[in-house]
Amino acid sequence: MHQKPFHLALTLSAVFLGAYVLLGFLTNMVSLEPGMTVGGLSRWCERVSDGIFREPVNALSNLGFMFAGLCMFFVLTKDGEKPQHSNQFHGLTPIAKLYAGAALFLGPGSMLMHGTHTYWGQWIDNVSMVVYITLPWLINVSAMGRWSEQQFFKTYTLVIVSFAGLSWFFGSSLGIGFDLFGTSIALWIISETLFRFWSPVFRWASGFIGFLVAAVFGILPQEIFTNLIEYWWIILFWLPAALSPNHPMKKRNYSPWFFVGMFSYIFAFIIWLQGVPDTPYCQPDSLIQPHGIWHILSAFSTWCFFKFLRTEKKI
Repeated sequence: MHQKPFHLALTLSAVFLGAYVLLGFLTNMVSLEPGMTVGGLSRWCERVSDGIFREPVNALSNLGFMFAGLCMFFVLTKDGEKPQHSNQFHGLTPIAKLYAGAALFLGPGSMLMHGTHTYWGQWIDNVSMVVYITLPWLINVSAMGRWSEQQFFKTYTLVIVSFAGLSWFFGSSLGIGFDLFGTSIALWIISETLFRFWSPVFRWASGFIGFLVAAVFGILPQEIFTNLIEYWWIILFWLPAALSPNHPMKKRNYSPWFFVGMFSYIFAFIIWLQGVPDTPYCQPDSLIQPHGIWHILSAFSTWCFFKFLRTEKKI
């Protein structure tokens, strides 16, 4: 019985890969993004192929996410069933299985985008990223808000379903210039800092950390405050504070896994910036693609954060 989630995840992964290859050969599933041509350069530097993967390296490097997710399911399976009062990332708990599934889903999502060059492939890629990145900060605020498990899953489902529906019709910015994925990175760091240093005063000061996160990713405060209409979403930097009225009843060990995960992701982001045409490291015919490295390092980050969350203990 305990083996079922791991075997199910492994089976679904194999079915996805088999179905992709089969449909790629037998149907016109693979397309081309507007403005792209076979033999030209993709948005992520790699030369566009006439095979079933438009960007072979950038598509297949997403196997890293699937491998990371399967490793998580394997570890959770080895844990077996745990009592309700134990760490929620030990054993086959609903939240642990959700995290592992979200990490695994990043692989098929991104593979469909880089592989098919279709609108729906790009949509699934965006959905898969939001499925993963909204988890950490919702886990944090649910702990500080004393949410029930049911309340957490209802809120998470509402966020994902709303984003999936709106992004299908209005694009990933939802028609209002709002990047939920990027904003969720800031919300994660804000909520994680609040989780570690919660106090009545710091609760409301924590929103300012969002500006530091934005700066790390290239959006400086001066740019934000000179164009508040475009960056209206900075008000959400105080969302964790609004949802976190209580001190967390748990603590986590941030060294080494949290710091290793963050370093890996930021390093991956730096490499990601090089994986576009007209950059020095753009080698379209190489088997080593910067964007592919981004996938592998980001997959490693999901594993690091999984290990980090497993350090959580009651105070």
